[in-house]
Amino acid sequence: MGEAALREKSVDIAIAGGGVIGSAVAYFLAAEPGFQGKIAVLEPDPSYQFGSTGRSLGSIRQQFSTPENIRMSLFSAAFFSQGMDLLAVEGETPEIGFRENGYLFLADARGLPTLQANHRLQISEGADNVLLDPSQLKERFAWLDTAGLQGGCLGLSMEGWLDPHGLLQAFRRKARALGVTYIDEAVSGVKMTNGHVTALRLSSGRQIACDWLVNAAGAAAAKVADMIGVELPVRPRKRSVFGFDCRAALPPIPLVIDTSGVYLRPEGRGYLCGVSPRAGEPDPDSLDFAVDHALFEERVWPALARRIPAFEAIKPAGAWAGHYAYNTFDQNAILGPHPEIPNFVFANGFSGHGLQQSPAVGRAIMEVIVHGGYRTLDLSRFGFGRIAAGERVVEASVV
Repeated sequence: MGEAALREKSVDIAIAGGGVIGSAVAYFLAAEPGFQGKIAVLEPDPSYQFGSTGRSLGSIRQQFSTPENIRMSLFSAAFFSQGMDLLAVEGETPEIGFRENGYLFLADARGLPTLQANHRLQISEGADNVLLDPSQLKERFAWLDTAGLQGGCLGLSMEGWLDPHGLLQAFRRKARALGVTYIDEAVSGVKMTNGHVTALRLSSGRQIACDWLVNAAGAAAAKVADMIGVELPVRPRKRSVFGFDCRAALPPIPLVIDTSGVYLRPEGRGYLCGVSPRAGEPDPDSLDFAVDHALFEERVWPALARRIPAFEAIKPAGAWAGHYAYNTFDQNAILGPHPEIPNFVFANGFSGHGLQQSPAVGRAIMEVIVHGGYRTLDLSRFGFGRIAAGERVVEASVV
C-alpha cells in the first residue's frame, strides 16, 4: 500500500483491544476538552463473548496493599457512583448495577498481621473499611463459622460488584457517540520507523497509519508487544467461576474472601464462587474455555461448607471459564509509554483487576498521550521500566 493510501487511512491514536480497558481509554481521550484527534479501536470480537471483560465477576475493592491500587480503585468507585451521567448518550444514562455490598477479607493467625497493615494503609488513603475481631464477625455475620479466624476486614462503602458487560457497553457506546471508530479486526503487525510506531497491519491485510498505539489487548497483549520486539510478561491464565443455589435463606452478604483463598458473592438468588491457584501450583497458559469442575468439588465447595455451614447443602447452577491477563512478573498493571518507543503505550497485565481499575487507567493513559504525563494519579510506579530493572511492585492482596 502506498504512502498516499496510508495517509487516507490514518488515525492519531490506535487502540489494540476494545474490552473495558481499551474502551475506557477511547472514552477519556474522546471526551477530553480540546483533543480533536482521530481514534480507532481495533477489536476482533465485537460480540465480546470470548473477552475477559464479559466473563469477569465485575468486582471492585480498595482492600489492596499497594497505594496506587487503592487510589485507582477509589477513583473508579467514585466514577461508578457518580459518573454514569457522563456516559449518557441521547439522554439515556447507562445502568451498570453497582452494588456496594463490600468485601470481607478473613484472616487466621498467620494472615492477621498483613490484614492489619493493609487496613492501616487503606484507611490512610481514604478507604472506608473496618477491622473486626472474631466476636464482632460472629455478631455481624451469624451465618459465618469463625473457627480459626483471628479477624476480618469489611468494606463499608465503595466496594462491591457491578455488571461487567454493562460497563463495557457504556464506555463503548459513549466513545462511539464522541466519534471513536471501532474496527472489527485484530492488529497483525506493526511498522516501525526510527524507533516509533508509524503504521499497523490488520488481520484483513490492510494498513492504518497512526501516531500512537495503545496496547489494551488483554490476554493477547504479549502478542502485540512482540510485534515491536518487546517481551511482555503477560500471559492468558484460565479461571473457572461456579454458580450455585442454597436451600437456606441467608441475609445479604458481602463478597467473602476465605483464608483458603476461596471467594464467593451473591448473584440474584444464588451465589458465584471460585478460587485461584495457590503459590507453586500449576497455572499454565490457556486460551480454552473448559471449566475445571473438579476444582469445585475438591476445593471450593468443601471450603465454603466449612466457613458457611448453610452451604453444606447446595445445588450447582452453571459455571464458566474466562482468562486473566496475568502479569507473571508481579501481578500488577503495566502502564504508560515504552521507555525507548515513546508512542507505544502499555495498558496491560491487570491480573484480574482490570475492570475495577478501568476508569482510572482510561484517564491516566489519556493524560500521558494528551498532556505528556500523569495529572490525576501518578501511576509511574507501574511503568514498563520496572520489569527490565527487576523492581517488582508486590501486591499482598491478590485474589
